[in-house]
Amino acid sequence: MAIIDVKAAKKWNQVPKDLQRKIIENVFCSDCFVTTIVDYSLRDDPHGVLLEGKCKSCGKAVARLVEEI
Repeated sequence: MAIIDVKAAKKWNQVPKDLQRKIIENVFCSDCFVTTIVDYSLRDDPHGVLLEGKCKSCGKAVARLVEEI
């Protein structure tokens, strides 16, 4: 994981570790459908935290928005 944004990292660290793992393992890929995100970075977003990375299966770019609770 690469931290692009300290604010995003603070938000991400507020998510329980078990939920972080579930989120990382439940990302949509247009080729593979449900996949795991790898080599991802964290970016702050007005709605929460954006994870941007690659599909573990095919390497295609994927992203997941984790909305603030």
